[in-house]
Amino acid sequence: MEREVQQLVEMGATVAQARAALRQHKDVMEAAERIFDGSFDHIVDEDGDVAMSSSETVKQKPRMMTPNDEDDYDGGSDDGVDEGDEEDYADYDYDSDFEEKTGQAHGAAVDPYAGIFFSKDRREEVIEVEEEPEIVSLPGSNESVSLMTQGQWMKGCPEGSEQSFLFSLYRELSEGECPCPHGCGASVPRKKSDFFALFPTFPQYVKHLQSIVPRTCTRCQKQFCFACGESITASHQKVPASLDVDASLFHCSNLQGVILGVGLTMLEKVYLKTAEESLTLRKLGDRTSRKRRKMEFPHVMAPLMNDDEDEDEDIYYSAPVQGKKPKLGTGYAGDIREDMSGQLAAMQIQRIKDEKLAKLLTQIRTFLPSVNREGGGHASDYLVHPTALAHLRRRFNFVSSQLLRNDSLTDMSDRSVLYFELFEWLETISSHEALASMMAMPIMVVTSAKAVAGQKPSPKGTPRIRERTIIYEGSSGPRELLEAIVIQAQAALKGLEGMKMPEPDDAEMSEAQKRMTAEDKGKGKDDGSATSEENRKLLTFCQRIVNTAKAIDRSLVETKGKAFVDRLHASLPKIPATSTAQEESAPVDVGDTEESAMEAYVKWANRVRFEYCDLTIPPSGNGGTDEDQTPNYKFYFNNEARMLANSDIPKRSLAIAKELAVLTTNLPVTWNSSIFLRVDETRVDVIKALITGPEGTPYHNGSFLFDVFLGPNYNQSPPSVKYMTTNGGKYRFNPNLYADGKVCLSLLGTWSGPGWLPGKSTLLQVLISIQSMILCDEPYVNEPGWANSGGTSKSMAYSANIRRMVVRTAMLGNLKAPPEPWGDVIRTHFRLKAKSIMTQLDKWLEEDDGNATLGDGAGACNQRSTATGSSNGFAEDVAELKSLLTKLQAGEDLSS
Repeated sequence: MEREVQQLVEMGATVAQARAALRQHKDVMEAAERIFDGSFDHIVDEDGDVAMSSSETVKQKPRMMTPNDEDDYDGGSDDGVDEGDEEDYADYDYDSDFEEKTGQAHGAAVDPYAGIFFSKDRREEVIEVEEEPEIVSLPGSNESVSLMTQGQWMKGCPEGSEQSFLFSLYRELSEGECPCPHGCGASVPRKKSDFFALFPTFPQYVKHLQSIVPRTCTRCQKQFCFACGESITASHQKVPASLDVDASLFHCSNLQGVILGVGLTMLEKVYLKTAEESLTLRKLGDRTSRKRRKMEFPHVMAPLMNDDEDEDEDIYYSAPVQGKKPKLGTGYAGDIREDMSGQLAAMQIQRIKDEKLAKLLTQIRTFLPSVNREGGGHASDYLVHPTALAHLRRRFNFVSSQLLRNDSLTDMSDRSVLYFELFEWLETISSHEALASMMAMPIMVVTSAKAVAGQKPSPKGTPRIRERTIIYEGSSGPRELLEAIVIQAQAALKGLEGMKMPEPDDAEMSEAQKRMTAEDKGKGKDDGSATSEENRKLLTFCQRIVNTAKAIDRSLVETKGKAFVDRLHASLPKIPATSTAQEESAPVDVGDTEESAMEAYVKWANRVRFEYCDLTIPPSGNGGTDEDQTPNYKFYFNNEARMLANSDIPKRSLAIAKELAVLTTNLPVTWNSSIFLRVDETRVDVIKALITGPEGTPYHNGSFLFDVFLGPNYNQSPPSVKYMTTNGGKYRFNPNLYADGKVCLSLLGTWSGPGWLPGKSTLLQVLISIQSMILCDEPYVNEPGWANSGGTSKSMAYSANIRRMVVRTAMLGNLKAPPEPWGDVIRTHFRLKAKSIMTQLDKWLEEDDGNATLGDGAGACNQRSTATGSSNGFAEDVAELKSLLTKLQAGEDLSS
């Protein structure tokens, strides 16, 4: 056991912590990981004995040691942290959500994943130090380089134990003497420029280390490692020929920690610079192409200090702003004559930058601990230094999270050279027992930064030092972010592979197929050469995403166990397989307040906004053997769908695949208004949509249904859209929503104005345009002849008539007889919002003009207002709807 204790001590643990950890975890790496995540911070040394402090530790605000504090540091402790310093680090509890309860009996059940599955609601306040970097000229080099400051090295670290490990390694490798391990008495002084020089490129840094790490003692002429001070034997010299680096750089965990720390710092800077330049290029491209930006650059908080050396500044970044996405639909797609040259140039520049970033990732990955390394692992592969894990969590996780938050599968596929390398990193990390827990850990991100008040000025002649209070909050972990991409990839694969249905070659054409015009048939033809290649490219990329997720899960089962993976999967986003085949799950708890109801509603809506389901009509079974076997659908465009049952149009399949990938994760859902989709599980071109009326409109909280068909020439032509909430063809809810179901929108080609851009416009634009432009606050002015009549009595009468129609049809009618497959969605929508809707109904009843409900709202404009509460049936509809809402709240069956 003493050998294992010594290994842990060399990594920065105290003797007491090492022994306590090894008593609970026989494996050294597992013990190191538990020490590193703070599980043994309460262990203290007293005369060499192991003593347990109170389990009720007092959390202190973690604070970095500043250079002014270093004067008080004696550096004499073997573990790198003296007793006075330990107060700054020891009391940090890594996971308050899963900490062991005070007074828990020894041996009682303890959560084995404490420190891993901690809540994303976690919030940490940390004081970080910002220093001016030192610029030096290295021997044999004609250029000057900056040296990584202690503040840069430890930036972004809210964990007390991590700070102690980082501080210990930084001090060890930047100052003091490295004695010869062979007992000759010689020693070599260490300087900050030895290990913390930030070269322009990572290969230059590696070359520099190769020149200084293997040291030959000037006195005994024996070789030793300059990073750890131990001898280098012949066995340490073995390295696969495929690795273009010296084997000495894999000698010890100290080297591993510093190489990954410096390398990931370089990666972070290159990524931020690349992302900032890409954002500028996208803006320039947007001016000419109006192309929607696929990925947002994270908010960057400028440092407090005015430093001319921009590349040496500490950059703090926050998670992308959560909440409602900006509306993309405007009712039309733009100018078809737009210039695409700016976009194409930006894409080419982006490709070059991605290749540069991917190459840097590959170079750094060489030093990532890997038990599957070609030629066998080195000591540093098995004994991971805690600082390596710290930098992976804080620096690599930032870069990977930004890339994985991309909501465009097409953009990711175009940048596959970068994403393929990212997937290699994730697979390597998940296969290592000491690193695998990173896949489940929420990523701590900066949400705010402010200067510390009352700072003392730096002494004359010393670099300026500033302190900042940084607020960190938890966000989705790597595996959770990857799952969102997996959902997109699976949807795209369904679009690419699930379009064609088998049919006998000699099958006779149906009557519907015979009626297809020659023009329609021509639209379905496609030479498919270039498109098929693009299809294959997207198919390969999607398969790689899915395979990466499977590989990570297999590795996690091996390294962490099946229980770990099961718990991880329980928190991942999911797309339900089918809704019609599932029984209604346990009712969503609405809570006691409007805030809790809002939270429950959005959480529920996010879960069910997109689903695959069976939209076919079961065969009657009355036909003979010659009966057409093509399925029928519960769908307005049934005939059109059946005509395309056996089509194989590569360009259309690619467009639908891309469309589905976006729709799975980008449908807007909010308390005020949401969009839900149901896609047939075998025909992804057969779609049903439900839009809830936006707040502040006469459509508020109504459920409005649409049938959508992606025709033979999609997306060179717009989709076919039919409005279905018409009270049997009697109600015209809007100048743009006809009683026969016609939807007037220039984007669909059913209204004048700029229309659909072939290959550019999307179904999501159509849906959001209906939500925002048609279901609007004053629908009267949507009629061109009435556009200047906003706020008039006629406009108010028109809106009052719509409110009556909404209550009778889009609320009461849909709730009493919900159309398939919307029963569960409609009932849950009204149950979760019952209190709010009742208040809304009272207000609408007060505002009603008492006129009769007219199916064509134009006639309502000319009716004279009567006393509120007249016998127009509105009060009765409101009372009946309230009764149903009360039953929903009580969990009663509406049919009773």
